[in-house]
Amino acid sequence: MSQAPTQIIIDTDPGQDDAVAILLALASPELNVLGITTVAGNVPLALTHVNARKVCELAGRTDIPVFAGCDKPLKRDLITAENVHGKTGLDGIELPAPSMPLQAQHSVDFIIKTLRNAPEKTITICSLGPMTNTAQALLKAPDIASRIAKIVLMGGGFFEGGNITPSAEFNMFVDPDAAKVVFAAGIPLTVVPLDVTHKALTSKAWVDGLRAMNNQVGPAVAAWTDFFERYDMEKYGSEGAPLHDPCVIGYMLKPELFTGRQINVEIEADSPLTVGATVADWWYVTGRTANAEFLNTINRDGFFDLLTERLSRYA
Repeated sequence: MSQAPTQIIIDTDPGQDDAVAILLALASPELNVLGITTVAGNVPLALTHVNARKVCELAGRTDIPVFAGCDKPLKRDLITAENVHGKTGLDGIELPAPSMPLQAQHSVDFIIKTLRNAPEKTITICSLGPMTNTAQALLKAPDIASRIAKIVLMGGGFFEGGNITPSAEFNMFVDPDAAKVVFAAGIPLTVVPLDVTHKALTSKAWVDGLRAMNNQVGPAVAAWTDFFERYDMEKYGSEGAPLHDPCVIGYMLKPELFTGRQINVEIEADSPLTVGATVADWWYVTGRTANAEFLNTINRDGFFDLLTERLSRYA
């Protein structure tokens, strides 16, 4: 007897790698995407909700409701990443303007209402951007914390340090105050940090395979990868680029591709030198209670095989 699909909300700031994560989720019957909530991050909110709808239409999934959420961090000015993702966030291929509507409800209210109306601990939040929407939902409705099954999030780094400052990964750096709220809420967390995503590098052979796929999705992902690879290859001197956000969906589908451990993770929000740092007690030196599963390895080949197989399912 097949298992019922896992109910998820994707909270995101697309971004090419967010777009690939959405496509992976929508191609996977093990996951039921209840909605996509968008937030300001890689690009401003006015672009992230447009991009999310473009990706749904590329996937042929106009049934997925898309919501606009917070347009700035809890307490700080917004920092964006057009230098990585281009002026639209999805540079690399020109997709048509979406015709599917943006939902009238705010992302935060959708998250709250959906969690309150569902049986407890049946919905997982897949967090691919700054955690402003989730934090605002927890601040507005603290009762939902006990209702969330878990949050699987892309963010942070320990062994790898940061990618926007020496100590901070972009999502955490953009809204460390939101991350602090989420990490203190007592919700089961799985953290997919740079320590994992920097081991999930694209290759020329993989991108060429996508380009040759007999559907619209493969060539679109190849074009996005071509665009953002240039930044990472120049920065890290690597052969390919990390696919950060799809690792979250990869974990949802095949957790056995990853390893990690339950540790305490605190978020630095005050120090100008290390703001946004994920202080990961990997060696259990603080005595603080573990609050997150912090991943540190990925089966790179298994992950890319999964991606290829799912993206090839599109008509």
